[in-house]
Amino acid sequence: MSEALPDRMHVAVYRRPGEVVVEERPVPRPGPGQVLVEVDHCGVCGSDIHMLVDGWGTPGMVAGHEFAGTVRALGPDVAGWSADDVVVGGPSPRCGHCRRCLEGKPSQCERRGTIVDGHVDGAFARFVLSDARALRRVPTGLAPRAAALAEPLAVALHGITRAGLGGGETVMIFGAGPIGALALAALVAEGRTATVVEPSEARRELAVRLGARAALQPGDLQRFERHQPERLAEPAVDVVLECSGKKAAMELGLHQLARGGRLVLVGAGMDEPAFDPNRVLLNELEIRGSFVYDADGFERALDLLASGAVPVDVLVEQADVTLDGIPAALDGLASARIAGKVMVVPRLRGEAVTI
Repeated sequence: MSEALPDRMHVAVYRRPGEVVVEERPVPRPGPGQVLVEVDHCGVCGSDIHMLVDGWGTPGMVAGHEFAGTVRALGPDVAGWSADDVVVGGPSPRCGHCRRCLEGKPSQCERRGTIVDGHVDGAFARFVLSDARALRRVPTGLAPRAAALAEPLAVALHGITRAGLGGGETVMIFGAGPIGALALAALVAEGRTATVVEPSEARRELAVRLGARAALQPGDLQRFERHQPERLAEPAVDVVLECSGKKAAMELGLHQLARGGRLVLVGAGMDEPAFDPNRVLLNELEIRGSFVYDADGFERALDLLASGAVPVDVLVEQADVTLDGIPAALDGLASARIAGKVMVVPRLRGEAVTI
């Protein structure tokens, strides 16, 4: 254990929906199999908005899981990591032995949510504990601020994998928040593009900057009555990536599919959509879920970020947010006034760094 570690640190703590306060807490010490990481940057995820604004969280929790930082201390029996290694938080360890894990689909581990998912507080803090197995090494030359995009980019890549795109197939993305924007950037990086549907003008402008074929408002799209299950949109697309988690977007997305098309649900939400089963049946449509990552999702995301093919300067808001600035950032993201990815630095306002 390094003697240089401080005893206490600032953290952003959830109290009740919409209320996040800065507190001092003890710096945790790593136990067996754990690593202590000093946080450089941590992105604000859509799930953080659900937790901290919509009230999904538990009072007293510290959120934040899209982090990059530096290893500062190792617990007993940890191998493969050293102090000063630059890392990102990766996927929660899975059992590795169930049918789904053996099929190379760890997101569907049959023991998911049991003892393989140890809980620790998140990275809206100066230091965060991580299971050593969850960490991923940052490629040389990739700045931690950019590396912190690895987690949401891995989510976007898994959505694209679940879509099963063939050559020449067309794509529409609903929602140009961080996941939708990253999905678009990943498609553009591999020589494709997509039409983006987004109510926020700022996010539509972001989509255009990222290379969208078109950026539409929901009202620009066709929607059909239940007695018209065989009518198709003009033009219809092969795949819809629904990244907003909104009920209305899920329902409208189904109406944009060509025959044999796939609706991939990437965004999480609480309101349940209503789908016309006859539209699904007569047009042989598929509705697919997409949960977290491919088995190699973080490695692919980090390689893609290191390649420079993803325009980090376009995707990430220019100004970092300090711990005491998180409430205002959450409000801006929830209202879509903020278009890009927000990065939190584990400092207070007087110590803010603007890139």
